[in-house]
Amino acid sequence: MTGGTETTVAGFPVRVFNEGGSSRVVVTKPLPGDRWLDILQHAGCRVEVCESPKTILSVGDIAALIGPQCDGVIGQLTEDWSAPLFGTLKRAGGRAFSTYAVGYNNVKVHDATNLGIPVGNTPGVLTDTTAEIAAALALAAARRVVEADKFMRAGNYEGWLPTLFVGSLLQGKTCGIVGAGRIGFSFAKMLVEGHKMDLVYYDLFPQPKLEQYFSAYGEFLKAQGERPVTVRRLETVEAVLREADLVSLHCALDASTHHLIDAAHLRLMKPDAVLVNAARGEVIDEAALVAHLETHPDFRAGLDVYEHEPRMAAGLAECDNAVVVPHIASASLYTRGGMATLAAANVAAVLRGFPAWRDPSDVAPFLEGDVAAMPPAAPSIVNAADLGLALYAP
Repeated sequence: MTGGTETTVAGFPVRVFNEGGSSRVVVTKPLPGDRWLDILQHAGCRVEVCESPKTILSVGDIAALIGPQCDGVIGQLTEDWSAPLFGTLKRAGGRAFSTYAVGYNNVKVHDATNLGIPVGNTPGVLTDTTAEIAAALALAAARRVVEADKFMRAGNYEGWLPTLFVGSLLQGKTCGIVGAGRIGFSFAKMLVEGHKMDLVYYDLFPQPKLEQYFSAYGEFLKAQGERPVTVRRLETVEAVLREADLVSLHCALDASTHHLIDAAHLRLMKPDAVLVNAARGEVIDEAALVAHLETHPDFRAGLDVYEHEPRMAAGLAECDNAVVVPHIASASLYTRGGMATLAAANVAAVLRGFPAWRDPSDVAPFLEGDVAAMPPAAPSIVNAADLGLALYAP
């Protein structure tokens, strides 16, 4: 992001774009790409981007940035968006908010709804990117890539040995997914097609499209003279954990999935299984996972998210059989730029009085082309129905 005018707001460094804009929009962190900025400027917004070096802004910090007058905010998944902040935004004349994320566990949507503030999010651009990081974690953990990398960099390699960093072969094994939505489906494609793994899954509901896809793939392999893969929906999470060599979590976080993977569930898994989590940190009892990793050296884990993020559970950093990365599942240029586009389009559309997009799962019309030709709609407003917002009808 280049250009703009440097200034300070409430003591924070801020870069201002389109200074004469009629609607003031605060963006709590610099965002990648330029399309999102073009969208807001095209909507006549004065855009103020906070450039504070603080990784996470407090409620007080954001309230100070909002100030006495603000029309809309683009916030982050690390911020506490609940009644205090939404109240501050409402008193400042705020009419729109979008989080720069698809998940909104940090956003108390009902608090915004009570104040009549639409809440946007950014679905539809994270599917393959998130699935890719889960696949990368699975392979890195199974084949002990990080351990071997550290060993090599430390100058410990003296020559090939038959027993040096022997890991697990995923080819032809069983892949298990918990949560068979778009991301789980994409992850399964990468592992089943790439490694000819059989698939077992648990989801609250049968997924006929997923089952038909992999059944057809199995028939294709059979026609090529290869072993056909199989796909089965199992009745419980426990059944998936018992059977799979690799388990990847792709479920939403709610009361039923908090600590879904605890000590008892970990004991159900194979001693050399691989567990991957690129969903939500709280789905795993992280202290129990550390204890399991410590007592089962052949067990592997690949984690992108953490129960008490940004902190890891005590002892996790010392577990060589865990691959840990800092919540980078969406960190591709395509996805992060697309998220910025959708967040900006949400805020710009609400401020212009546009309706909500009818199908937030299909956001392609917002991602490319002239911003002036985008649909006159907010791509994803999670509380649209509760607020009685009209839906876009072309």
